[in-house]
Amino acid sequence: MSAAIRITVTKTAGSAPRDAGTQMLVWADRTEGTIGGGRLEWDAMAEARSMLQDGRPSHSAQIPLGPALGQCCGGSVSLQWEMTEVMEHPSTRPLWIYGAGHVGRAIVTVMGPLPEFEITWVDTHADRFPQTEVTTVVAADPARVVKHAPLDADHLILTYSHEIDLALCHAVLSHKFVSAGLIGSATKWARFRTRLAALGHAPEQISRIACPIGDPSLGKHPAAIALGVATAMIATASGQTKERSA
Repeated sequence: MSAAIRITVTKTAGSAPRDAGTQMLVWADRTEGTIGGGRLEWDAMAEARSMLQDGRPSHSAQIPLGPALGQCCGGSVSLQWEMTEVMEHPSTRPLWIYGAGHVGRAIVTVMGPLPEFEITWVDTHADRFPQTEVTTVVAADPARVVKHAPLDADHLILTYSHEIDLALCHAVLSHKFVSAGLIGSATKWARFRTRLAALGHAPEQISRIACPIGDPSLGKHPAAIALGVATAMIATASGQTKERSA
């Protein structure tokens, strides 16, 4: 791989476009990631490309956004430039999604670019997946894949088959997990609760599965469901991060 300059937001004060820890990579001809856009990012990219030309390995600066760049944020940002070939990804949260239909595709489109989540996407046939950069798994029986999920994973169940969905709920409840969501109506969930209880799951365990998923006030369009799911999961992930840093 060709060398690049990694730009890291090391500290912020006041209002700033992105939080500390945000990174981007800059090559001579392309970039990956963003530190917030606008004049700050433009100047930071120019400095990175100057470093690539000069061969300078590192640089740091504290930048007041208002006076120096004319941005309305009003805070300040400390940046670190380092020559490297890789991005330092923050700790991620495993998210397993079952089903590559309209809702599954919408959720992956929204959540795939988010660095907080590491997505594993499961379906029964390879041709159901669009071109994607997330990890995909083809399984004739998706429920048998659940045992390979990390014990701290979140699960979203939204396949084309109620029987597959039920088998996945049973498998997830039989495996340690952080959260689980099921797409469906109140009627579907009432039937599932009865059948899961018959399979030996306690009511309090069954209640850990959220159904329906998303925010009903946003509507039933796949994109609306995806926005509701992503908003809830981002808020939860942010809250857990704050708890760990407290």
